[in-house]
Amino acid sequence: MKRKIISIDEKKCTGCGQCIPDCPEGALQLIDGKARLVSDLFCDGLGACIGTCPEGAISVVEREAAPYDERAVMEIIVKQGVPVIKAHLEHLAGHGQMALYDQAVGYLIEKGIPVPDHTAPDRAGRKKSAQQGAIQQPVSAAPPSGVCHTPQHAAHPFAGCPGSAARSIPRAGGPRQPAHGATDSELRQWPIQLSLLNPAAPYFENADLLIAADCVPFAYAGFHAELLKGRIVIIFCPKLDPDIEGYIEKLAQIFSTHTIKSITVVHMEVPCCSGVRYVVDKALEKAGKTIKVAEKTITIDGGMV
Repeated sequence: MKRKIISIDEKKCTGCGQCIPDCPEGALQLIDGKARLVSDLFCDGLGACIGTCPEGAISVVEREAAPYDERAVMEIIVKQGVPVIKAHLEHLAGHGQMALYDQAVGYLIEKGIPVPDHTAPDRAGRKKSAQQGAIQQPVSAAPPSGVCHTPQHAAHPFAGCPGSAARSIPRAGGPRQPAHGATDSELRQWPIQLSLLNPAAPYFENADLLIAADCVPFAYAGFHAELLKGRIVIIFCPKLDPDIEGYIEKLAQIFSTHTIKSITVVHMEVPCCSGVRYVVDKALEKAGKTIKVAEKTITIDGGMV
């Protein structure tokens, strides 16, 4: 069958092993100094390992591959203990893989293994506690004895694939009336998506660039007034966009063709989003340019650090 599965560029892989802990399914191993996909059966193709690869050696491709086998994965995972079971369940839930999530929980129940507290999917028939962020089963669907189905958020609720975990953000008070002009747009050009940009566009000359992850403008309320004002913006997603090498090439053309006054990189706090800085650094290297880069991080709840 044809499905999405990870691909490792052996030339780029340095064997650092940083991708291994982010694959609780056990699909990756270090062999002969390189990260290898040891079995198609264990790779779900969701790409949790991509964001931790410092060399950009891992990508998701679509190719002929054996079907992913959740039961075979669970046989490996349960041997690694509660933290790995928890990470795997949250990985599936965060990506909306409900069928696989149910198979994993069913496997644990079948084997008499307690289901650990974890951030479970929020779907029909469950209520999310506003005070604790817990997801509770209705009374008519009480779980088997010894199995926990009322998970609470841990100190950091985004195990597995943190950028995809479902989460609500409580906001205090009612509707707010912004001051006059607070919502004025600071956008100075179109297009803004890196895939659509023309590297020869005149607005890049003597520009202060803002290179941001797609999610940043939605997460940070002060995006226009504090970040975009006076800058030319470029946005892309380092996790979901397929042509990262093409992005590096296009940015390198922009950097080499124009005089760039400054670069500000803004990304979300989740690990995969740090790929924005990786792409910028690689493009500067390819262009042979030395431009100071200011980096800002937006938190999941909309703060900036």
